[in-house]
Amino acid sequence: MRTLSPLLLSLTLLLVPALARAETWTVDTSHSTLGFSGSYQGEAFRGHFGTFTARIDFTPGQPDRDRFEVTVDLASVNTDNGERDQTLTGPDFFDTARFSQAHFVTTAFHARPNGSLTADGTLTLRGITRPVALHVTFTPQGKDAVLRVDTTLDRLAYDLGTSSDWNGISRQIAVQGRLLLRIKH
Repeated sequence: MRTLSPLLLSLTLLLVPALARAETWTVDTSHSTLGFSGSYQGEAFRGHFGTFTARIDFTPGQPDRDRFEVTVDLASVNTDNGERDQTLTGPDFFDTARFSQAHFVTTAFHARPNGSLTADGTLTLRGITRPVALHVTFTPQGKDAVLRVDTTLDRLAYDLGTSSDWNGISRQIAVQGRLLLRIKH
């Protein structure tokens, strides 16, 4: 009976965890967007965050190994309206003086019938952590990939604009992300 040499056994044991890991991607933030949309007094508005970081561990077809972690600098909000941006960073909404960041981290992934995924996770915003489900599509583009995510958040669940002064703002806020991913070497 033939046995594995200690060197070959050691190399095999080192290789197995490497094969089991998801691919780690870096986000090209200059070609990526993280935005939101809603309405105020019946008029649509859009905005985005200029500064965010993301760690994306993702391998198509292997959701048990995947992980997303995103941190957003809330003061980087931009709706192309300075007065609205100032209101959003103030105490009635993001309150960036007390809560400078939002943080999302995945807890599980589930395949959807259309080939996309649902990424379950938690979002912490204004010190409040709630479960969130993201709809995710991953599209390879040569050595790169595009990751699209979208969800809808109930702004009142995070105490955003809870006074009656803000009843004219849609309660449901659509959130969309388009991240250009590059494989991390």
